[in-house]
Amino acid sequence: MNILKVLFSILLPPLGVFLQVGIGGAFWLNILLTLLGYIPGVVHAVWVIAKKSK
Repeated sequence: MNILKVLFSILLPPLGVFLQVGIGGAFWLNILLTLLGYIPGVVHAVWVIAKKSK
């Protein structure tokens, strides 16, 4: 399931974060980062998924 979340994070970063943590601070931060630049949104999304998977 984590591989699927990472793929969603690469294609649409807020979706990957939403699937991992739901609507919360990390989700809104990821939307902001994605709007400011696609790469920061992807990095943040993958980081959130990796952090919560432990």
